[in-house]
Amino acid sequence: MSLITSPGSALRATRLPPDGLYEGARELRRLAPGRPDRPYTLFGLVPLGPVIGAEIGGVDLTRPLAPAVREELDRALLEWKVLFFRGQHPSSAQQRAFAGNWGELETNPLLAAGDDPEVARFDRSSAPSFENVWHTDVTFRERPALGAVLHLREVPPYGGDTMWADMAAAYDNLAPEMKERLEGARAVHDFVPGFARFTPHERLVPFQDRFPPVEHPVVRTHPVTGRRMLFVNTSFTTRIVGWDRDESDRMLRLLFQQAHVPEYQVRFTWRAGDVAFWDNRATQHYAVNDYAPHRRVAERVAVAGDRPR
Repeated sequence: MSLITSPGSALRATRLPPDGLYEGARELRRLAPGRPDRPYTLFGLVPLGPVIGAEIGGVDLTRPLAPAVREELDRALLEWKVLFFRGQHPSSAQQRAFAGNWGELETNPLLAAGDDPEVARFDRSSAPSFENVWHTDVTFRERPALGAVLHLREVPPYGGDTMWADMAAAYDNLAPEMKERLEGARAVHDFVPGFARFTPHERLVPFQDRFPPVEHPVVRTHPVTGRRMLFVNTSFTTRIVGWDRDESDRMLRLLFQQAHVPEYQVRFTWRAGDVAFWDNRATQHYAVNDYAPHRRVAERVAVAGDRPR
C-alpha cells in the first residue's frame, strides 16, 4: 500500500518504543565469509530453511561411521547447525557411539538419566516442562557442550515439536552501533535460574559449589568457522559484567528477543525413532510444550565443549 499525501502535507510524527524488533530485510547468510558452498557426496541432504536445519538421508546411525562420512557430516553440522535423521531408533549405546565421534561425552547430574546413566531422559506428560524457553544447553559450565544428540523414543499424537535458532544470523542482523557496544562484553551464567522454578531448592543446593557462576563473552567466536554469535540465553544468563543493572537488564531482554525471529529458525516435527544433532555453540533451541496430557519421551547425549572465546 502506498501513502498518498497532498502537496505540502507532512506525515504526522510518531514514535515506536526503542530497541524493538521491526520489519524489513534481514541478512540470511548460512556460511562464514570465504567458505565455499560445496555439495555433499556421501549422503543426501535436504535443507529445511535458508540458514539452519537440514535432513540427512543415507546414513545409518546404528552402525559405525566411516571416517569420510564422519568428516562430511561434521561439515554439514558446521554449515547447517542442526541435522535431522529420520527413523533411526538407535539403542543408548549406539546413540553414545555416534555422539562420541565428536569428542568426549559429558553428563548433567541435574537431569534424570535413562536406562544408561550417560544418557539423559526427558519423560514428559502433564508435568511442567522447563525446556520451553529459548536456551543454549549448560552455558553455566566453564566449557559448555559442543553439541547434543537427541533421540525421540515416544511421541505424542500431536505437538511436541522442537525449534532451533541460528545465533550467528541473530548477531549478523544487530545494528552496527550495538555490535560496537557489545565488543568485549562478558556476561554471568548461572544454573540456578534455569532450574529453580521446577526443581526443589534442597536438591539444587549441593550443586552450588560444583557449578559456581561463570563468565562468558556476550558474543563468542565459533572455534571452527570463525562466525561471531550471540551467546546469552534466557535460562542461564543473569547480567552483563560491569554494567548498571537496569542497562544490563534492558540489553539482555533485547538480545534474548533475537532468537524469536522466524527467519533465523527451523521447526522440526518428530516421529518416533528420529534423531537430531545440533551445534550447541551456534544455536539456541526451544521444546514446544503443547502436548499434555500425552507423553513424550526423549533421550539426549551431550558432547563436551571448549571454553567460549
